[in-house]
Amino acid sequence: MTNRYWFVILTYVLMQLSGVVFVSLLDFTTTLSEETLAIYSIYWSIFSFIAGVIVVLLLLKPEMKIGQARNEPSKTPEIVLWSIVGIFMAYFAQGIASIIETEVFRFEIESKNAEMITGITRTIPLFMIVPMVLAPILEEIIFRKIIFGSLYKRMNFFFAGLLSATVFGIIHGEPEHLLIYSSVGFVFAFLYVKTKRIIVPIIVHMVLNSISILIQYNLDPEDLERMRNQLEQSQMMMLVIGG
Repeated sequence: MTNRYWFVILTYVLMQLSGVVFVSLLDFTTTLSEETLAIYSIYWSIFSFIAGVIVVLLLLKPEMKIGQARNEPSKTPEIVLWSIVGIFMAYFAQGIASIIETEVFRFEIESKNAEMITGITRTIPLFMIVPMVLAPILEEIIFRKIIFGSLYKRMNFFFAGLLSATVFGIIHGEPEHLLIYSSVGFVFAFLYVKTKRIIVPIIVHMVLNSISILIQYNLDPEDLERMRNQLEQSQMMMLVIGG
């Protein structure tokens, strides 16, 4: 792994920790209420993600110049095709993983992470750009381009994809949904290898997050609960048909 990649990882780690430091300092030096501190922390998160993306892209700029110097074709039709295929692949993997989690391990389908993001977004709609745009860029560069890419040079695709996808799942902080995150991460790794372009898993990641955020943002809690019940019933039907 090059020094440039280590700096990218360090930027990502510092970005994640900066929110805790910022809120702690603000709480120590001011008399703001918890609600106000929470609002400031959200805005800081938006700022830190924007700054993180800018720094990471600047660190990777030399690689972009090398690619341009080689006159590598953009192959836009291939990028579009695999982005569309990748969306269906990711949803399929996510669906199978959800069935296993709910029917085999008896985990609840609700995601605390998704609910938290939806709550924050409803408080400050501008926060949407984090899960819909900024996070996918950073996560695909970190977990696919750097971590998976480095592992793939030393082992076969399956183990490299499995290890990087597992780390990707763990970092989301929901161990009960590790299988879902890992399965989607595995699909992203496949798309990266298949196209040799990190933009493809970034696009698919953006689309998946955007659909999830927009649906939950525009639905009432009662509607979400109804959709969860219908999803669980459809999963049971799939098991009956498949069995």
